[in-house]
Amino acid sequence: MMKKLSLLLVFLISITINGHAQDIIKTVEGDIIIQPITHGTLVLTFNNKTIYIDPYGGAQSFDGIVKPDFILITDIHNDHLNIKTLEGLNTKKTQFIVPKAVADKMPEKYKKQLTILNNNQSIHRSGLYISAIPMYNLPEDEESRHPKGRGNGYIINMGGKNIYISGDTEDISEMRNLRDIDVAFICMNLPYTMDIYQASSAVLEFKPTIIYPFHYRGADVDAFKKIVNDGDKSIDIRLRDWYPNK
Repeated sequence: MMKKLSLLLVFLISITINGHAQDIIKTVEGDIIIQPITHGTLVLTFNNKTIYIDPYGGAQSFDGIVKPDFILITDIHNDHLNIKTLEGLNTKKTQFIVPKAVADKMPEKYKKQLTILNNNQSIHRSGLYISAIPMYNLPEDEESRHPKGRGNGYIINMGGKNIYISGDTEDISEMRNLRDIDVAFICMNLPYTMDIYQASSAVLEFKPTIIYPFHYRGADVDAFKKIVNDGDKSIDIRLRDWYPNK
């Protein structure tokens, strides 16, 4: 009985550390650890490198998590570029990877730490291959909350796995034409991004192996999962709690 309890404890520690749920993706070069934080914010860890995506929600949301080696920011809106959260984090040795529109809005003290990466550009840093792809609203007009070219979605290749971060986007052709995506973080909240029908249609076209719905405040992610799996049962939809304090 004690042995079984010990094994159970080890399992629980492996998926929850310092109150943060974790998922593990195996690669030939080591594990990718995925930690949902809130809304469109997450942490990826691979080979002792820690990557924060769109840190938001206050620095306390990252209590117990290793300080970031990299921070990737997708857009200028407050739930992506959140200066208050950044100022509460230890970012003295952090490399920021951002589109130019974000760089233009960041305080001067961060300027020397910035690498500007715009749509269709790529870089290699510390064993990570990072590509910026478009994210934008449809139709493309002057009223768009997310005009094409301002923000970035990202594809991060680590250990041979392609991790796609959608950013705030609709079901654009650049998303639909993606291939060989192992893990996709897909947004779905109106009126800022897309609805579950657009999102499900897009992912059934580019067929990522694993999908995490995120940035979904107000959306029916259970219905999204059903639509996708009715179309393709092989796609692994992972529903996680991105709104722990709601």
